[in-house]
Amino acid sequence: MKCGPILLAATVVLTGCKHRSFPDVPSGYREFAYVSNGASNTVSVLDLVYLRQDRILRVGHQPTGISVNPQTNEVYIVNTGDGTVSVLNAEKNEIVSTIGVHSKPFSIAVDTNGRFGYVANSGANNVSVIDLAKRREIAVVGTGEQPGLARVAPDMRTLAVTNRSSGSVSLYDLDPKSAEAARPDHKDEEPIKAPHLRASFNGCPGVTDAVILPDSSKLFAACSGGHQVLSIGLASAPGSWAAKQDAGTLTDRLLARLDVGKTPINIALKPDGGEIFVSNFDSDSITEISTTTNEVGGTYMIGPKPVFGVVSADNTTLWVSNFGADSVSLYSIDDGKRTGSVHTGPAPDALAFSADEHLLLAANTGTGDAAVLRTQDRDGNPGLFTMLPTGNQPNAIAVKAFKQK
Repeated sequence: MKCGPILLAATVVLTGCKHRSFPDVPSGYREFAYVSNGASNTVSVLDLVYLRQDRILRVGHQPTGISVNPQTNEVYIVNTGDGTVSVLNAEKNEIVSTIGVHSKPFSIAVDTNGRFGYVANSGANNVSVIDLAKRREIAVVGTGEQPGLARVAPDMRTLAVTNRSSGSVSLYDLDPKSAEAARPDHKDEEPIKAPHLRASFNGCPGVTDAVILPDSSKLFAACSGGHQVLSIGLASAPGSWAAKQDAGTLTDRLLARLDVGKTPINIALKPDGGEIFVSNFDSDSITEISTTTNEVGGTYMIGPKPVFGVVSADNTTLWVSNFGADSVSLYSIDDGKRTGSVHTGPAPDALAFSADEHLLLAANTGTGDAAVLRTQDRDGNPGLFTMLPTGNQPNAIAVKAFKQK
């Protein structure tokens, strides 16, 4: 049977087979995008092989943050309204468990081994540590006021938490030498190491976003209540090469306060870790920063109300969603300039690439759908391919690809 796409008002509906101009995939390959819909209390499952909505799943109240497990085919959805985390089995695309946490959880970070999840509870001023396999909270640590995001360093030695109301970044030690917290209901099991507060850095009003470099050496935090980004050096491991070269790296330290545009709300990191790109919401610009020298390379106009950015795997292109322009802009990193834009839908926010980056998804908060962009057509140009329905107020996207067993 031949594929029969029907084009209606620039929207492509696929009739049960993959579009002929898309990359071939091996037998059993599955790839889905999961979109949390804050005003619908649902998660939309979008099939990225056949480009269609697969199903809609009911979760908790007001879902926000979403994250995938790098080692298993599970997805975790944070439900801000009822203080829970929904566990989604990606192979069956069904909710298999619900884990209670604390008041107004906002985000979840999963460690590299896929063993623990760290949930920032913005209404309780703490972080829940979840044993993902046993599906339960095993420890709680206090934070600053209104924690928003949790980030785990790639080396799994540091947990970073942004505290929006107190304008601070808290750093916790995840090293085995940190304080121990035994499981309260399983005294005979091996004790779990609870995060131990190592350092806190103030003076970052309205901190919204943070990224950690691939080598776990630095953290950059966006101070959305002002016009700065903090560069923080993360403590190196005792006996490591960095520590032997400079004993000062054994402690966390503030390296720089970098002036950017007004209301920096998102940081996009190049996969090679060499640069970050800050979306300045009230300046309609992005700021380029060298992570090696902690210097601002320049600030460039990008589009009205930029809110979210992602960098391609080859480190050449930055994609930025313009909340105020119903578009996504492209910025050439090598050329240092904006090179074009693609129409999405009303008020695009979160972005996510497909696994091989032939697609870019943008959550249109104004219409409750996701714009599916082709990053390159046959002529090498980007463009809008289709719209897929989600739910009301789509606010986060996560992609999971795997081969069906």
